[in-house]
Amino acid sequence: MRSRLPSLSLSSYGASWPVNRRISIVTGAVAVLLALTGIVAVVTGSGNGHQAAGTAAPSPADSPSSAEAIPKPSSGSGSVPRPPQIADPVAYARAAAQMLWSYDTRATSRDQQLAGMRAWMTTETKYADWASVAGQVPDPVLWSRMADQDQHASARVAEGHYPSPFKQALAEDPSAITEAYIYVVTVNGTQQIAWKMGGSGAEERAVTLAVQCRPNHDCTLAALAPSVTQ
Repeated sequence: MRSRLPSLSLSSYGASWPVNRRISIVTGAVAVLLALTGIVAVVTGSGNGHQAAGTAAPSPADSPSSAEAIPKPSSGSGSVPRPPQIADPVAYARAAAQMLWSYDTRATSRDQQLAGMRAWMTTETKYADWASVAGQVPDPVLWSRMADQDQHASARVAEGHYPSPFKQALAEDPSAITEAYIYVVTVNGTQQIAWKMGGSGAEERAVTLAVQCRPNHDCTLAALAPSVTQ
């Protein structure tokens, strides 16, 4: 049986971006907005998290962000879905994770994939870590190899939850989140991958996201943590 090309996955491609930069941006933003050491542990991946929280949350700002100029092809964003109008952090994180784990090299160029992903980002550059999100996309050469094999993937999200350190920190100081309204959410699911000649496979996926949900606004994506907190 022929082996498939490397898939577009959070676990493999996220590691190619400078971890120190991602840690400093994500933990810095979350530390500033929450001013709680427990959140830093969540976003750096050094904490442990569990089940879903029942706390209702506000919502956030809009799209594109900072860090790296991204092409805006006239042909749009291919198969990448538009961000949903959701004011709940866990629901938005679930949708964002499904978007990140899905792609179709048959119908979407690498530039389109990046442009589509960027549309999910907060426009508040102070809190946006675009590199942590763009780092999920393979380099142009590998994307081209994947396209040669018609590689594509879909995703099923099993659940999303606030990691326990985040819930604990928020419980200790509920007002601390009101500066930037960024919520830490971990999402678990499965990615189904297929390519030419009937090749296919499935892999378990997990990601910890920082989602901004300001009151009276739809949620947006702020960053991905370099490590998963479960």
